[in-house]
Amino acid sequence: MTDADDLLPEGLEDRLPRDAEAITRAMRACLDVLSGHGYDRVRPPLVEFEKSLAGRMDGVQPRRMFRFVDPASLRTLALRSDITPQIGRIAATSMADAPRPLRLAYCGETAVIKADQLDPARERTQLGAELIGADTVAAASEIVALAVEALSAAGLTGISVDFTLPDLVDTLADKAMPLAEDARDAVRRELDTKDAGGLKAAGGEAYLPLLYATGPFEEALEKLCAIDAGGALASRISGLKQIAARIGSSARVTLDPTERHGFEYQSWFGFTLYAEGVRGALGRGGTYLIKGSEEAATGFSLYVDQLIGAMGAEPEARTVYLPLGHDEAVAAQLRGAGWRTIAQIGDSEDPAALGCTHRLEGVQTLRL
Repeated sequence: MTDADDLLPEGLEDRLPRDAEAITRAMRACLDVLSGHGYDRVRPPLVEFEKSLAGRMDGVQPRRMFRFVDPASLRTLALRSDITPQIGRIAATSMADAPRPLRLAYCGETAVIKADQLDPARERTQLGAELIGADTVAAASEIVALAVEALSAAGLTGISVDFTLPDLVDTLADKAMPLAEDARDAVRRELDTKDAGGLKAAGGEAYLPLLYATGPFEEALEKLCAIDAGGALASRISGLKQIAARIGSSARVTLDPTERHGFEYQSWFGFTLYAEGVRGALGRGGTYLIKGSEEAATGFSLYVDQLIGAMGAEPEARTVYLPLGHDEAVAAQLRGAGWRTIAQIGDSEDPAALGCTHRLEGVQTLRL
């Protein structure tokens, strides 16, 4: 019987054995890819001072974090809602003297007070990589290719990457398409919502062509190139071409240069990751600046919980039932060879009901 106190708060859920195993497999596969490319894993704490979490990246919103007072220091602590700012702190403090570029990987739990309508989960497993000390097309290319490879290793197919240019309005508003400082936020908002009428009303009529420079990469890029911006977009267009070339045929590439949702602290380049069978975005990444050290970085984050619905078929589990009095050495050899073992502890057990596929008889494994 379930008591009312046993119910979980909105946006939180238990992950039972099948899902928990799938998440673990995805984590291992992704982290193995990151390690193979020279990204060293770090493990920042779940809780730290609110000021530190909120102060390393632009756009981090403390009001989304669970906050409370530390009885030891009497300072406000916060439960992390994003691990990336913590990696920025580590790079700027404990690893400030480490050789650059610095490659770091991470995986851990995050939580928010209130989720958005598109994603009701308030707790997520965030996994990612950060390349710190480089703000180049080569760095961005490595990070995007790494994200695609990690998703492929986790068993996802039909991967697509959507490029964006988070600082596009500022880049154009300074000179090529002049825009008053107090009008820029409104223009960004209308571009993000793809509202042509609202864009005109906000004084951004010159920005209308950007609304249509979206879609498959080659087509959208051609439309972006046609926009007369006095050469202001030349370096970004060149960078996008090089990044897309690095991805090659490993993923479908699209472009939406005015997309801002989820890119609160990214600078000149951002990207969103999708895959077949997954509703919504799997993760995001891009270039950014670590506040305090003012060091450039490029990275991506995946939300592992969302991967499990589209992962490849789970490997057949080989679980052998070990009867009372079995040979312990044989059982150890089986585990070393990749078998799971379940040892008998009672007389009325049903090996099949316990999930076993085989039974150990002497030194032989017999299928049930």
